Amino acid sequence: MDDEPVLKYSISQGQKLKTPIAGTPIGETAFAVKKGSNPELIQMFNKGLANLKANGEFQKILDKYLASESSSDSTSTVDETTIWGLLQNNYKQLLSGLGITLALALLSFAIAIVIGIIFGMFSVSPYKSLRVISEIFVDVIRGIPLMILAAFIFWGIPNFIESMTGQQSPINDFVAGTIALSLNAAAYIAEIVRGGIQAVPVGQMEASRSLGISYSKTMRKIILPQATKLMLPNFVNQFVIALKDTTIVSAIGLVELFQTGKIIIARNYQSFKMYAILAVFYLVIITLLTRLAKRLEKRIH
Repeated sequence: MDDEPVLKYSISQGQKLKTPIAGTPIGETAFAVKKGSNPELIQMFNKGLANLKANGEFQKILDKYLASESSSDSTSTVDETTIWGLLQNNYKQLLSGLGITLALALLSFAIAIVIGIIFGMFSVSPYKSLRVISEIFVDVIRGIPLMILAAFIFWGIPNFIESMTGQQSPINDFVAGTIALSLNAAAYIAEIVRGGIQAVPVGQMEASRSLGISYSKTMRKIILPQATKLMLPNFVNQFVIALKDTTIVSAIGLVELFQTGKIIIARNYQSFKMYAILAVFYLVIITLLTRLAKRLEKRIH
């Protein structure tokens, strides 16, 4: 038993479900809005909805997302009490969630690499002001749990902007998740960069500077090439952590792989089997990416 629109949408997405009995009417459905807020927008919304119903577009939208034609030629439902049944009936949703997870992890880690290297270089700069800026950034971001950081970006910042301007400025859940993961990983990458550079014997910097070579050229030609080899294993490890951290941003409603599994469990209550499937998904993906990264590491060495 579930909400009729949810079941119809699942059927339209290819799930082998049936609706053998008519849905039970539950009354009118409405959109909730903050009382006393933006009355002109509410008026525009009501007019827009009325126009959609009048010109038939509203019914077209319902037919597009809630049509159940795909189930009309189905002779049987799939038993979701087995692992194979769960996969057979939900593989499209799981693959979609996996795609979002990978996109989120790769994009946020690429951004984190750039930000982390910048602040990592700041942390070993001869200028005290840059070192202080880097230290503040690392301490603040590492001191805030990722879930709170994601919630602050997704809900907190738009609420603050609305309180200041009176205008709603929602942030897309994927964008909020990317920002949160990027900042979180960047703080740790900055420390990896700092540690890698400081692991190179200080005498090499002194010898290069005594020969009249500039600080920037010494870093580019002598220090960073050696430090990169030391940092690479830690980068691989940080990427694995970032990939697993994508499960945390499901708290803001982003439907990645973990959230997809939770939605499926809410329908069939097969939590043991579904979480086992998710664990295998993550294990396979992380293992493959780790092996790929290690091959890249060997080539660089």
